[in-house]
Amino acid sequence: MSNEPPRDDPPKPRDNEANSLGRRVQRYAQVGAGVGGIAARMAGARLLGLDQADGRTARELKSALGGLKGPIMKVAQMIATIPEAVPAEFAAELAELQSAAPPMGWPFVKRRMRAELGPGWEQRFGTFEKEAAAAASLGQVHRATTDDGEKLAVKLQYPDMQSAVDADLKQLGLIFSIHRRMDSAIDTREMYKEIGDRLREELDYEREAAHMRLYADIFADDARIDVPDVYSQLSTKRLLTMSWLEGKPLLSFRDHPLEDRNRIAETMFAAWWMPFSHYGVIHGDPHLGNYTVRQDLGINLLDYGCIRIFPPAFVAGVVELYRSLETNDRDRAAAAYERWGFRNLSNELIDVLNVWAGFIYAPLLDNRVRSVADGIGPGEYGRKEAFSVHKRLRELGPVTPPREFVFMDRAAIGLGSVFLHLGAELNFHRLFNETIEDFDATMLDKRQSAALKKAGVPLAA
Repeated sequence: MSNEPPRDDPPKPRDNEANSLGRRVQRYAQVGAGVGGIAARMAGARLLGLDQADGRTARELKSALGGLKGPIMKVAQMIATIPEAVPAEFAAELAELQSAAPPMGWPFVKRRMRAELGPGWEQRFGTFEKEAAAAASLGQVHRATTDDGEKLAVKLQYPDMQSAVDADLKQLGLIFSIHRRMDSAIDTREMYKEIGDRLREELDYEREAAHMRLYADIFADDARIDVPDVYSQLSTKRLLTMSWLEGKPLLSFRDHPLEDRNRIAETMFAAWWMPFSHYGVIHGDPHLGNYTVRQDLGINLLDYGCIRIFPPAFVAGVVELYRSLETNDRDRAAAAYERWGFRNLSNELIDVLNVWAGFIYAPLLDNRVRSVADGIGPGEYGRKEAFSVHKRLRELGPVTPPREFVFMDRAAIGLGSVFLHLGAELNFHRLFNETIEDFDATMLDKRQSAALKKAGVPLAA
C-alpha cells in the first residue's frame, strides 16, 4: 500500500474567487517557508514519532502558523484537540492558536462587502462598525444593526480561501505522509479525507446558514439554548448575516457557584448529545469561542461551519458500543466497531480500542454524581489513555479509523474539556441515558431526513 498522501482532486471552481493556480502557488510559498523546514527537521529527528518532541520546535511551528490566516491554522487547532495526534509539546502550543488573529482593515471590508451586496451595501444596514468584533481563521465578524435597530453579526470571509484550502490540504497531506512513514499505528488517510471535506464545507456560508436553521428547529422548544437567526437577504455564499446574541465567555463562569456551573454544563451536554442521538448531527468544533453564556445561564450556540451529519448506522454503533461496555460483551463491541466502519479487527485490536472507548464512555457508565475525569486537568484530558492505546497499536496496527470517528472523537474530547474547565459535577450516566432512551435507528433516519430537507441542508460528503 502506498504511503503517499491522498490526492483528492479539488472541486472545480464555481466563481472567479474559487481557486487559481497563482493563488495556490503563493499559498504554498507562504505556508512552506515556515512549515517546510520545520517539518523536514521533525522528520529527520523522528519528532513525528511522538517520542522525541521538543518545546523549541513546537514554538517555531506555532509561530509559523500563527502568522497565517486561513485553514492551516484551523487544522492546527483541530489536530491539537485530538490526543496523541501530535506530541504533547506540539498540542500545547497549537492549542494557543485562538481566534484572535489580526483582522483585515476597513478598505478590505468595503471591497468585500461591495463585492457581495453591491455598491449600495451600507444603505442596507442601520449601522455597520468599521472595526471587527472578532477575527478567526477563515473570516472576521463585524457588529451591525438593521434599520429597526436589531443587533447583527456580519461574518465576512477572507478572499482566496478556496485556493488556501487546497494549498493547505496539500501541506497537511505531506505531514500525514511523513507521519505514516514513522508511525504505523494509525493510518491517517480517512482522517485526511474527512478534514478536507469539512474544511471545504466551512467555506460555504449558504450551507452554514442551513445548519443554523437545522439547529434552530432542533432546539425550538428548549429555552436553554439560543441559535442565531439568519438574515438571508443580507447573506451570500461568502457573507453571513445573523442576529447578535449577547453573552459572556464560558471561562468567565469558572468562579461561579457549583450550582451555576453544573447548570451550564448540563445545557452544554444537551446541546451536543441530543442532536446526535435524535438527528444524527453534531457540532464538530468544540472551541471555547463557539458558545457564550447568557445572563440566565442558558447558552448561545455559535458558528455552524463544522456540523457533522452521520449515517444512522454510525449513531446506532455508538449506542451499541455503550451497551457492550455496560455488559462487558466483546462480541457486541466488535459488532459495534464494524458498524462504525472499522475493518479486520482481531480480538487484540478490539481490546485496545475498548481501552479508548472505556475512557470516552467512563463518566456515562458511572451512575453517580462526579466530575467528567477526576483529578485530570483540561490540558491532559485523554492523553494518558491515548498514549497507552497508541503504544499498543504500534505493535498490532495499523488501524484505519473510519472518517466519521474524527469529529465524533474531537467533539467528545472537546466537550469533556468544557466540563473540566467548569469543574462541573453531574450524573453523566443519567443525562446520556435520557438522550438514548427508546433509541431507534429507523426512526432517527426518518427524523434526520425530514429535518435536513426542511432546513435545506445538502447531503454531507
